[in-house]
Amino acid sequence: MIELSALREKPALTGDRVRLVPLSEEHADDFYASTNDEEIRRLTGTHRVFDYEEVRAWCAGRAAQPDRLDLAILSRPDDRFVGELALLDVDPENESAAYRIALSALEFTGQGIGKEATRLLLRYAFEEIGLHRVWLEVYSFNMRAIAVYRSCGFAVEGRLRDALLWEGRRHDALVMGVLERDFRKAGGG
Repeated sequence: MIELSALREKPALTGDRVRLVPLSEEHADDFYASTNDEEIRRLTGTHRVFDYEEVRAWCAGRAAQPDRLDLAILSRPDDRFVGELALLDVDPENESAAYRIALSALEFTGQGIGKEATRLLLRYAFEEIGLHRVWLEVYSFNMRAIAVYRSCGFAVEGRLRDALLWEGRRHDALVMGVLERDFRKAGGG
């Protein structure tokens, strides 16, 4: 049985390099800028262009969502917005949820930020919410992200063939999942 109140609490989680805080309207400017970064859009497969008001309203409404957890990733010690992540599509009966993370610019990759943020969220998902499994989708060309997910205990569970059409080329999406025991074996708990 999972603890749904742990989703409603919107915690702040702190690591060595990052702090995860509830995503809110104060992050809208930085979040909006990241939605306009072409490489971030490619890595996330985002074709749609969002307008500022749409992003502002979305950020402002995250705290009111009782069935998911949306957090901003802030670098330490300067509290600079470097991305966001979410635990969503929570399935209480099967103790499972989906995971999504996006750094806001390529300058933040390769520094361990995504790995630390992922580990912090997975620890919360398994220890506080009581999930058994967390899964995600990642495009097969995003080798850096795949390596980070593997280091956190994720394994490839399937492939969605030709899931993304980007600039005339089709790309597969990998479905990856991590069980609590795999996360612990990978040094996460």
